Amino acid sequence: MRRISELAFVAAVRDALPWSFIGLAAAFVIIGAEQLALRAPASQALGLRVAAALLPSFGIMAMVLVVILSVRLARATGYAVAPLLVGSVVASTLTLPRPFGPDPITYLRTLGASGLFLAIVVCGITAVCIALARRWVRPRPAADALGAAASIALFGALSLLHLSLPAAIAAAMHPIARLGDTYVALIVIVAIETLLWTAGIHGPALLAAIVTPVYLTMQMQNTHAFVAHAPLPFIVVVSLFLFVFPGGAGATLPLAALFAISSVPRLRRVGRMTFVPALFNLNEPLLFAAPVVFNPHLALPFVGAPLVLATVTYAAVAAGFVARPAFYVPSSVPTLISTYVATQDLRALALVALNVALATLIYYPFVRAYERHIAQQTS
Repeated sequence: MRRISELAFVAAVRDALPWSFIGLAAAFVIIGAEQLALRAPASQALGLRVAAALLPSFGIMAMVLVVILSVRLARATGYAVAPLLVGSVVASTLTLPRPFGPDPITYLRTLGASGLFLAIVVCGITAVCIALARRWVRPRPAADALGAAASIALFGALSLLHLSLPAAIAAAMHPIARLGDTYVALIVIVAIETLLWTAGIHGPALLAAIVTPVYLTMQMQNTHAFVAHAPLPFIVVVSLFLFVFPGGAGATLPLAALFAISSVPRLRRVGRMTFVPALFNLNEPLLFAAPVVFNPHLALPFVGAPLVLATVTYAAVAAGFVARPAFYVPSSVPTLISTYVATQDLRALALVALNVALATLIYYPFVRAYERHIAQQTS
């Protein structure tokens, strides 16, 4: 896992994805534009409008990612920035979904379904073209320019042949999409996200282009049903993961709390500095400061605790003990608040409390073992 995470391309993707999330800020602009266009009260179906605005924001995020990933990848590989950037931007433009519609928000919603994968694939192929050109062409500036031109020519030819890369990416998503509203789908997504994080790869960001379009659509259908006073059709939707990841990926809110009262000074400092961010499900500082990434003492509970919480949550919601999530709520909202807002059910608070208690029991022996390991190293 360490070798894979240190590959230039993987490292560049890992570094670029968090920065590209600034594109999601466009959601607020889109929501405001739709509110004005519809001339409806802000309180009317707000969850639906937030959900409807998220996919267009992912389209904007994909555009931002092309630029940031190109620059990061050029720095990681030693390639010239300008050819890689220009080649990736032009090639990604050639691969945009067709046709171009007059309504930009509707078009961005179409792009958002596969835009992140599209950006990653195009930047990666452009870098490969430059690497191949460097093998046979000297000097390097000429090779970099030739490689970028080759990438543009390749994607231009695909466009002329009416071969759609977004359609191919959508087809590749189908196996996960077919899992749909099932316990198996929930477990697979949770396992992949947490396993990727243990290798230092932002699992939720990497899977966003696959998971979000499928489960956000289901979330929107739940919202429609809620507004129409009809039974909610789906269990596994975006907001269900709020129950599974209190504190962020890995359900690390209990981990931050245990560190905050640790007998090891370094862990105690880490826990106290990261506990408040963990309340808002922001745990990147904790993951890299503890660290959790590539740490055999914490990797098992980091993966195992969310799997247990996913099982308990699915069982409780499927049995009707807690209402199905009706509204999309951003993950940065504290779990106790977000789960109630998403379900409009006070029983959600009890389920969150149970999940946090279970995660604490799971993390506790591993934290104590990690403390003993650190004590042995320092003695």
